[in-house]
Amino acid sequence: MNGALVQRLAGGRAHLHHGPIDVVLRGYGPADQVAAAEAAAARRFAAILDELVAELSALRAPMPAPPVTGTVARRMRAGCMPFAAQGVFVTAMAAVAGAVADELLATMREAAPNLTRAFVNDGGDIAVFVAPGETLDIALAVDPGGQRDGALRVTAESGIGGVATSGRLGRSFSLGIADAVTVLARDAATADAAATLIANAVDVASPAIIRAPAESLDPDSDLGARLVTTRVGTLTPGEIAAALEQGAARAVRWVEHGLILGAALRLAGAARVVGAPFPILTETPP
Repeated sequence: MNGALVQRLAGGRAHLHHGPIDVVLRGYGPADQVAAAEAAAARRFAAILDELVAELSALRAPMPAPPVTGTVARRMRAGCMPFAAQGVFVTAMAAVAGAVADELLATMREAAPNLTRAFVNDGGDIAVFVAPGETLDIALAVDPGGQRDGALRVTAESGIGGVATSGRLGRSFSLGIADAVTVLARDAATADAAATLIANAVDVASPAIIRAPAESLDPDSDLGARLVTTRVGTLTPGEIAAALEQGAARAVRWVEHGLILGAALRLAGAARVVGAPFPILTETPP
């Protein structure tokens, strides 16, 4: 397996890449603190993929699954357990990107306690830190493929530590038909798992929806024979509303249980927002 790659990007960002893991991160604050944070993140990143591969069978098993030992693997399980406890099918893989982001952000903050702001973006699942008196603006996506339509302003008072987006247009299979579900939570692993599961719930019976067993598309999929969405044709307004209501009901329940802070659900040009108001900006940051 090839080693991890680290390169500089514009805007003071660092790009870390290893196999399927693709991360962009940045720290803000005194120059020595930023340098220490980036160096620590790069060192930690180099070992993460091998650690996950070593426990992959347990991480792909339905929750509750066998115990795991790696710190990222434990973050994955912790992010998924509250939802599994409510009887929802989920494997720890639902939180993998968010858990990697959380781990790298924790590493940065431990190495550089005087950072004023920081973010770790793992394919759109983002761990964030904002010190009191600071703000951090994060672009919001219409779909997990990257189209943007606004931004989220994060403050220390907001309690937001993770922002994740999932849906049928993203990198992973979805059981539902949402174009995108964005979740705000106190950490990225929880946001990642919740976004996946709420996106799964955005669904309706319609002849416009084509599905296939996940294992027929990827024999290694943790979803096995479960039907995943491969195509969504033209839906009626009633179907769109019903599908969004299904997902919103799940999101509302999890906000009420304190599992997430809020969620925005999008499908075919329509949207639902539940929980904490999204502090949307009119301009989209780069």
